[in-house]
Amino acid sequence: MNHWLVKSEPEAYSFAQLVRDKKTAWTGVRNFAARNFLRVMAKGDEVFFYHSMTDKAVVGLATVSRTAFPDPTVEAGEKGEWSCVELKAGRALAKAVTLAQIRAMPAFGKMALLRQSRLSVSPVSAAEAALLRKLGGLTG
Repeated sequence: MNHWLVKSEPEAYSFAQLVRDKKTAWTGVRNFAARNFLRVMAKGDEVFFYHSMTDKAVVGLATVSRTAFPDPTVEAGEKGEWSCVELKAGRALAKAVTLAQIRAMPAFGKMALLRQSRLSVSPVSAAEAALLRKLGGLTG
């Protein structure tokens, strides 16, 4: 299993909304690197949900429930072949893990969230995932 982080402004689509919806197509990604990450996500991969802009924190978990398929939000004449995946809601973290906490810990020094901060989809190493779960108050 691989681990990923997806970012969304909570005003646009929050983790709470994903929980209400139970699942969603993760559409609208228009960055080639992020698109390529979507294309290698596998069913069952763990996904950390990050609220960008206002909260700047990892707030919940989701799972990839459908692998990459053509993004239905592509508009006529739009350049690029864009993909999306389906995410299934998981559980909220008991404690949000803030960007400040992540920046302060050397164990996260190579995390894509810090090195490529503009990407809306990025990989998370197994060690980073375990630490995020621990800091978020999740066991198992």
